Formats: sequence, structure tokens, C-alpha cells
Amino acid sequence: MFPNLIKRHSLAVVSVGLGLGLMNIGKPALAAEDVALVSGAFRRSIPVQEFEHLAETGEAIGMLGNLLEFSGQQPEQVAKLLNQSISLPLVLTSRLIETRIGEAIIRKVSKIIYPIYTPQPEVSVPAIRAGVINGLQSSKGLTAVSFLKAYPNDVMAVNLPALFGVMEKAESIAGLVQFFSDSPLDGLKEAKP
Repeated sequence: MFPNLIKRHSLAVVSVGLGLGLMNIGKPALAAEDVALVSGAFRRSIPVQEFEHLAETGEAIGMLGNLLEFSGQQPEQVAKLLNQSISLPLVLTSRLIETRIGEAIIRKVSKIIYPIYTPQPEVSVPAIRAGVINGLQSSKGLTAVSFLKAYPNDVMAVNLPALFGVMEKAESIAGLVQFFSDSPLDGLKEAKP
């Protein structure tokens, strides 16, 4: 009597699991809806749609428009940066970000960008990996906007003091790339084997 009951119970559990899994097939994946600029207790959110609009039209609107005006940035130049595409082979990139050096670089980046309520590396590192890999699959390749649209959390936080600290060390994009690639061994000391 009990073996039949266990079989029916197991069959019911498997059926419910499959049903729930099939219901989620048609639903879109999570993507960032807002970018939160964070500095201590200060926090301002900018909708990702404003970044998309700027990238597509060169026109800054809403909070992003106010921020660019306040900082004296030209919307056309920011739009150019948002549209700058990085073309990387998907399989090779996927393999590289799983290496110890890739992990160290992503851990450095995860101190700057992370899911708003869970900045721990156990959550932020996989989120960055997912944003990169899914962003690479975009028709335009990996751009800032495709990364945001592929980032698997509703709100991506940008730690402004950490960002400005890195920017002080790297005065150009080439310097920034060099900063992250020259010192991966520092990150290896922090990374757990």
C-alpha cells in the first residue's frame, strides 16, 4: 500500500514541477530596470529606458538628462560611449571569465557594480558574468545598454566612491583596461580557491 502511495506522490510532484517549468518558458528573463547611483546614504535611480533612449537618439531625458546637464557632459558623447560595441567570442569569453584571473577581475568590478540589496560577491559576481555573456548575444554585441538589459537584477547599483577611485587610478579607457589586467594577482589573494 505504501509503495503505491509513494509512487503516486512522486508522480504528482514531478508533474507539478514540469508544469511550473513549462509555464516559465514564455516569460522574459530578468533585466535591469534601474541603475542606482549609490554613495553612502545617497541613492538616485535612473531608469534603463533613459539610457536606451540616449543611445538610440542622442537625446538625454529625465534624471539622466539632469545628471548630464549638471555634470557638463555632452549627451552625444555619452551616447557614443553607450553604443560602443565590444566584439568578443562567446565561448572563449565564457571560458575566460571562469578562470581564476577572470574571477579576480570580475571581483574588482563587483565592488563597483552589484545588485542593489545584495552586494556580496556570491551574488554580484554571477550577475556580472550573466550580464556579459547574455549581453554578448545581443545583435549589436556587448554594449553598455545590452549589458544593462542582460543584467539579471531589477536594480543595478553603481558604487560612486569605488568608481571614482578606479577612475583616479586610470585616466583613460586604456589605463582602465590596464588597471584591471595588470593587477589580477591582487584579486587572487582575496578570491577563495
